[in-house]
Amino acid sequence: MLFEDTYLTITARSDSVFRDRASRFIGLAIPVNNEHEMKQELDKIRKEYFDATHHCYAFRLGYDKSVFRANDDGEPSGSAGRPILGQIQSKDLTNILVVVVRYYGGTKLGVPGLINAYKTAAKEAIESNTIIEKTVNDVYEVIFSYEQMNDVMRILKEDNIKPLSQNFDNSCRIEFSVRKLLAGKVHDKLEMLKGITLSYLRTV
Repeated sequence: MLFEDTYLTITARSDSVFRDRASRFIGLAIPVNNEHEMKQELDKIRKEYFDATHHCYAFRLGYDKSVFRANDDGEPSGSAGRPILGQIQSKDLTNILVVVVRYYGGTKLGVPGLINAYKTAAKEAIESNTIIEKTVNDVYEVIFSYEQMNDVMRILKEDNIKPLSQNFDNSCRIEFSVRKLLAGKVHDKLEMLKGITLSYLRTV
C-alpha cells in the first residue's frame, strides 16, 4: 500500500447558525496545527461566548489523522461531540477544530434533536469554509562547506525545493522541506556528496 502524502484541511475560521425550538447553535470551524493551538482557540471561543450554555467540540490533528477527540461539555453522552467529529471525518479533514456553541432556549430537544442540531451546525460551518489539499513534508538540515554550495543548491533546485532557512559562512547550513514521496530521492542525492551532514528533523 502506497503512503498517502497529502491531506485535506481548511484555510480560515468559518461559522454557521442553526436554530431549533428557541435554542441557538453556533458552529465554528478553525484550522489548527497542534494541541497547543487547539487549546488556545478553544479558550478564545469560551471567552467570546462566555454566556453560552455549552461549548461542545471535536478536533482531529496530524497528517495521519491519528489524534482526535470529542467533548459533549455537559450534554447527554454522545449527543454533541460525536456528531461534530462525524462531520470532520465525513469530509476526511485534519488539523481542524470544530466548536458548536449552544444557547439554550428553554425547550428540551431530546437526544435525537441534539444530535441533529450539533451535526447540522458543524456541517454548515465546515461547508462555508474552503477545503484545501496539502502535502506531507519531511524537514531536513544539511551542513556543508562553502566549496560544496553549488552542488547542494543544484540538487535542491532540480526538485524545486526552497530553503526554509539558511546560513552561509565557513560552514554552511540549510533547512529545507521536501514532499514525503520525493524525500528519499533528494536524500540519496545529497548523501552522495562527500563531507556533508544530512539530518532528518521532523515531518509536517
